[in-house]
Amino acid sequence: MPRPNITLYTAQTPNGIKISIALEELGLPYEVKKIDMGANEQKEDWFLEINPNGRIPALTDEFADGQKIRLFESGGILQYLADQYDPEYKISFPKGTREHYEMNNWLFFQNAGVGPMQGQANHFARYAPERIEYGVTRYVNETRRLYGVLDKHLAQSKSGYLVGDHISIADISLWGWVAAAGWPGVDINDFPNLKAWEEFLAQRPGVEKGRHVPSPHTIKDLLKDKKAMEEKAAEARAWIVQGMKDDAKSKV
Repeated sequence: MPRPNITLYTAQTPNGIKISIALEELGLPYEVKKIDMGANEQKEDWFLEINPNGRIPALTDEFADGQKIRLFESGGILQYLADQYDPEYKISFPKGTREHYEMNNWLFFQNAGVGPMQGQANHFARYAPERIEYGVTRYVNETRRLYGVLDKHLAQSKSGYLVGDHISIADISLWGWVAAAGWPGVDINDFPNLKAWEEFLAQRPGVEKGRHVPSPHTIKDLLKDKKAMEEKAAEARAWIVQGMKDDAKSKV
């Protein structure tokens, strides 16, 4: 069977749409399995065989030796797609170049910084069963600090991209998080270069198509409707809190 034979296991989250955007930018065929996180499908045994951490996204493919390979953690999946399917460097740069290492700087900046900090900002601002001001302030402020790092860097970009003269997995990794800046209460207007970058990337056909996998990417519209935001947060809060309880029980 010719490669690729990709199945993407995903949901409509900033981490999930990274992979579909990358696949669309590369023009690769792939199947999609939408994971119902509200029903804890990501904790089912069949999925844990693919990602033992019980999170999305995950991806399976036929490796070069003809055997199946599983991938989990969004940064690792992006690196895999670049290594295996990007000989023309559409979303990456040649290994050993300055651009390659700079790209990895920003990829890990997202995976170790923006994602965890903004994720916690989301939790304390939107999902926690009780509002803890210290948690909200701590993580929203840290997200803002990281956005400031990006904004300052992009002010020096001549191409509009984070690295080099074209889109890369660094941009792709960060885009979904920045597009959802307002969810925990970060005002993207405070970061004009970052806002321009987000809007610039949104014009790309690959980003536009990939962001709507596996369901419509509606965060921009949602942020304009305070009542809808509160309803969405309440819906998510219920299954997030229940999931935390289930995880605690599984450790006993």
